[in-house]
Amino acid sequence: MSGEGRDVDPRFVEAWREWLAALATDADSALAAAHVYEQLEPDGRDAWLDALVEDGPQMAVPAVALYAPLLSVETDPVRRDRIELALVAEAASVGGRHRVRALRALLAGGDRIAVLITPMYLDFVKVLACRYAPDRGFSWVRDAPMSHRRDAPIDGSTLEGVRLESTPLPVVVEELARSILAAGRAGAALPASLSGYANLFDVDPDGGDTAS
Repeated sequence: MSGEGRDVDPRFVEAWREWLAALATDADSALAAAHVYEQLEPDGRDAWLDALVEDGPQMAVPAVALYAPLLSVETDPVRRDRIELALVAEAASVGGRHRVRALRALLAGGDRIAVLITPMYLDFVKVLACRYAPDRGFSWVRDAPMSHRRDAPIDGSTLEGVRLESTPLPVVVEELARSILAAGRAGAALPASLSGYANLFDVDPDGGDTAS
């Protein structure tokens, strides 16, 4: 969108960049971006992502502010992969364990339901919920890449009819890592939503525990 090699009105470029900058400080702008992007045809979405590749590095705006609103509404697997790749480096640098809050419920038969809530920016959080058994793997995994903080589960919330309780993150991480290994032994693929949390698990799903 810089206009290099194209006949683009500099005023339009300036307005576009001002709007992108607002995504980092204004929650309403982020929600509006998600709505506008959702209404675009595939070619328009591709053009938006191309413009972010060009303009994003030139701006003092975190990648999560530019891409998370789009990821929250994108369903095409190719574009989702493109967006997630744009977030990988930044997520690795800020996604430490101390940022993640865990909730868990114990079910009959050894199953558990866990929710991981990761602050993103402004009032937005990333919510991962899953049902699993440490010795059998996963029944389901649900990922909400951009949710408002007020909508995220808290201690005492219910999911699948059971009450969630705040649980130390290492407890949940250990159980999830064991579930990943169990799924691998059974020949099941690692749920794609969990790949973004690999830095928490210290586990190689094709081999074993990588923690020293």
